[in-house]
Amino acid sequence: MTTPGGALLVVGDVITDIVARHRGPLAPGTDTSAAIRTLPGGAGANVACWAAHWGRAEVRLLGRVGADTAKWHERELTACGVRPRLVVDPEAPTGTVISLVDTDAAAERTFLTQSGASLRLDADDWSDALLDGVARLHLSGYLLFSAPSRALVAVALKSARARGVPVSLDPASEGFLVELGVDRFLDLVSGVDVLLPSRGEACLLTGLPDPGDAAAELSRRVPLVVVKQGAHGALVARAGTVCARVPAVPATPRDTTGAGDAFTGAFLAALLTGAVPEDAAAEACRAGARAVQRVGGRPPVLA
Repeated sequence: MTTPGGALLVVGDVITDIVARHRGPLAPGTDTSAAIRTLPGGAGANVACWAAHWGRAEVRLLGRVGADTAKWHERELTACGVRPRLVVDPEAPTGTVISLVDTDAAAERTFLTQSGASLRLDADDWSDALLDGVARLHLSGYLLFSAPSRALVAVALKSARARGVPVSLDPASEGFLVELGVDRFLDLVSGVDVLLPSRGEACLLTGLPDPGDAAAELSRRVPLVVVKQGAHGALVARAGTVCARVPAVPATPRDTTGAGDAFTGAFLAALLTGAVPEDAAAEACRAGARAVQRVGGRPPVLA
């Protein structure tokens, strides 16, 4: 448990989301009617915004964006109560994700991703001073999918360990995990205190079909594992055992974009207030239910 007081530092991706909500299968070779919106997003940025919204704790964000949208993203993050430190990339534009949401299929989404500046965050963008006043560090798993940002993860983990700051990580993407390789991923996250995979990611990382078995197996490597299962709630595992099965909060989904980020942000915010992981997971399920009823990956802007 974390002693209350102290900030959360999130390091991760800041992305421009183009969300296209359509009904039924896409029509190849012709038009498919859709409601299209451009919204701020990115797994790391979304986690930070939900943490600030849910816990009203001090939340900081380190990310990298292009000059094209840097000011807009900074305004949007600040409006959510986050203190952003955005490195402006001199060459690459801000990353963009096209999110295709089928409103006839439980609002499930498909992502088309151009990482842009987000995965050009590197070790030179890190400073040990970023941890001043920080009680928890959270790393977006997307950082593991490029060489520059993997180097940043290594120095951030080393710095956090030296200061005794616990570190959490969300694996982020089954598709990118397959490309990276499971063994390589598990080596890279050695030293992480909390792992927050989705059900599919947990099963992929262990090769086990049952999410409970997968959670238990992962908790032999990482002290605390919380598996996000969407409509099936969450699993909390420690020391090779599932110690809690947390039920989901019923919700009618409009858009599942960012639901896992909402879960993670609320979970970390609850830990910062001194909650035990089981209670934090219950808070996180409430946040996830609220998130799927909104379009986009962010919470409502703070008043």
